[in-house]
Amino acid sequence: MKIKTYRSQFIQELSSIYDEAEAESFFYLILEEKNQLKRIDLALQPDLSFSEADLQLWNSILEQLKLEIPVQYLLGKTHFYGLEFEVNENVLIPRPETEELVDWIISNNQIIKSTNPLRILDIGTGSGCIAISLAKNLSNAQVYAIDVSEKALATAQKNAVRNQVEVNFIKTDILKTNDLEKLPTSNFQLPTQFDIIVSNPPYVRNLEKQEIKKNVLDNEPYLALFVEDDNALIFYRKIAELAQKNLSPNGQLYFEINQYLGKEMVELLENLNFRNIELRKDIYGNDRKIFGEK
Repeated sequence: MKIKTYRSQFIQELSSIYDEAEAESFFYLILEEKNQLKRIDLALQPDLSFSEADLQLWNSILEQLKLEIPVQYLLGKTHFYGLEFEVNENVLIPRPETEELVDWIISNNQIIKSTNPLRILDIGTGSGCIAISLAKNLSNAQVYAIDVSEKALATAQKNAVRNQVEVNFIKTDILKTNDLEKLPTSNFQLPTQFDIIVSNPPYVRNLEKQEIKKNVLDNEPYLALFVEDDNALIFYRKIAELAQKNLSPNGQLYFEINQYLGKEMVELLENLNFRNIELRKDIYGNDRKIFGEK
């Protein structure tokens, strides 16, 4: 079967679940990964065909997409801030909004010249996308990353190797941590103070579940997404309290946040005596990230 013919069939069969543009983007992502062909190749060689083996593979992938399994999980990888990351059911798929958070941190710190390393802590690292992107783009960064999930940390460690950066990973439950200095580590010494603490913790309230797409609800790790309605800022409060203890003077705190809780987040940081607080919108116009200085 000609690939162009299959492309039309592929998009049509997904039309009841995804819009045409999204289904088409899936097709070209898979084409590049599985057949090493780009959109331009198909345009220049319209008679290219799939073999029987190709068709079996593509039909299998198509059936899984119909079950709303994310295409990134089917391919086992995704791209974030110009880097490639392994993703699986143990980690969230990195979002463009998180790339904006990373870019904010890099923009604020890449021109700082110092003989001392820039000590960074990423709390709730998941795939490692924030920590690894910062390590890759800030030449003087010394990066540490925490997660409660051993499987997530194993994925993050692979991603650090894949992207040729050094990140020090720590398994701990941040909600049960009272002093970052006392976290158990085996092969490295944890700084007593950090210059930057960043986190994209769970922030979706149960009452907002109806806004979450089925492919996210059914496949991405629940613990990395949701918090109780009556304690939606539990992670932010805990991390901000730790940051007051463990940030260096003028240290920076960055969060990705629930779009509906921007005002509450500003109040939280004000009440904990952070200064120069800045709430920023994402590319979709939603309150999505916040900065505070110790």
